[in-house]
Amino acid sequence: MTPDDPATAVHVKSRPGAAPGFFAAEAAGLRWLAEPGAVPVVRVLDVADESLTLERLVPDRPAPEHATAFGAGLAHLHDAGAPAFGWSPSDTSWFGPLEEPFDVPARSHERCGTFLAEDRLRPLAERAAPTLGPDGTAALEDAIAAIASGAFDGIAGQGVERPSRVHGDLWSGNVLWTAGGAVLIDPSAHGGHRLEDLAMLALFGAPHLETILDAYEQAHPMPSSWRLDLPAHVLFGLLAHVVLFGDSYTTQTLVTARRVVERADDLRR
Repeated sequence: MTPDDPATAVHVKSRPGAAPGFFAAEAAGLRWLAEPGAVPVVRVLDVADESLTLERLVPDRPAPEHATAFGAGLAHLHDAGAPAFGWSPSDTSWFGPLEEPFDVPARSHERCGTFLAEDRLRPLAERAAPTLGPDGTAALEDAIAAIASGAFDGIAGQGVERPSRVHGDLWSGNVLWTAGGAVLIDPSAHGGHRLEDLAMLALFGAPHLETILDAYEQAHPMPSSWRLDLPAHVLFGLLAHVVLFGDSYTTQTLVTARRVVERADDLRR
């Protein structure tokens, strides 16, 4: 990563030896998220095999009014839709930190449950198995089976969600607060379930989180118990942390997996 250049107001991300298409995928994701004009997105200035040049953003303190605008804008971004679950605006797709990203499939699916189970969770479950152990792996597979069954294809058991235009890695560090409001950076953009982004925002907390979520619901009303679905949509992010960072995330991941199974059972009653 090279320093920001105040003279030219650019920010250059670089990674020597980056996999082919890595920075092109991020650039395509940023442009796709910017298309609806729903949420501010960092502007792409140039892309090369080993670097990505972006406009330089000046951080500022998060403000409640900006959180309200961000929540409403995020709902409108999701409502802009995507061609399919798992569809990516680039030929390749990546997830994880700049220093150690891993590729994820960019295949299209009609059902959210199939996409999450087959292209997100099961590939990582195999990699995490040595860390999770036999009992943990079995608990994780129960959760994956519940997701694959379609229990979370809607929200709180109601309806079936259409593919949303999601950021895909929307933890709080990928929302940069400026004097003009919240700006999206570092996406793993794809067609997904709207609760993917909300679950990642809630995972580690975000400034004015309740304000963001309240504004989101004002723009896109949801069933009252929707938050009980969040474990199903944050499990991939947690499992990625097990793969990338090891055992310190195992307990949280397995607790979440059990909550997924319990929620699926409740929804079937």
